[in-house]
Amino acid sequence: MTDINDPLSEPLDAKRRTAAAPSKPLRRPDAELLAYAELLFFAYRDFTRDPDAILRDFGFGRAHHRVLHFVTRHSGLRVADLLDVLKITKQSLGRVLKQLIDKGYIVQRAGSADRRERLLYPTASGRALLKRLAAPQLIRLAEALKAAGPGADSVVRRFLQAMINAEERPKVSSIMSSSPVPDSDGNAEVP
Repeated sequence: MTDINDPLSEPLDAKRRTAAAPSKPLRRPDAELLAYAELLFFAYRDFTRDPDAILRDFGFGRAHHRVLHFVTRHSGLRVADLLDVLKITKQSLGRVLKQLIDKGYIVQRAGSADRRERLLYPTASGRALLKRLAAPQLIRLAEALKAAGPGADSVVRRFLQAMINAEERPKVSSIMSSSPVPDSDGNAEVP
């Protein structure tokens, strides 16, 4: 049993260090990790701020943005796969999807092989809205990567991939590999 008064941020003594598995990295002090967590909160707040303002004009929220993003980036996505990607309930997705369909941003069609399958496609309006939502985020990402300096792209990519639960990484990698590729100028295109 662990003593809750024993701070996890204390450095490991020599005896505990040699007993630890060599493949297990030493833990960073909690204060440093909490500072990174706080930076993530602030970064996410600012990353979502511009799209949130646009979404409010349409009566939408972040869930609408996520659904529109994945449906546009993966045209013909099955509803079941979207549920798996977003990790939300069928009821939550149903409400958001109904609004996006009713307002003409997404269309739903039956699958050709299995008529019970519901496949999702963006409309021209849906693609235009996603492009508008993504524009300030793409600028923010490009500026942040530039400010981070040479080689930041691969470090940031590895960091973000490592933040994903290990069991989900192959699925995310598969989803990412089927996404549209950036254009020759390095700009991510929203189809």
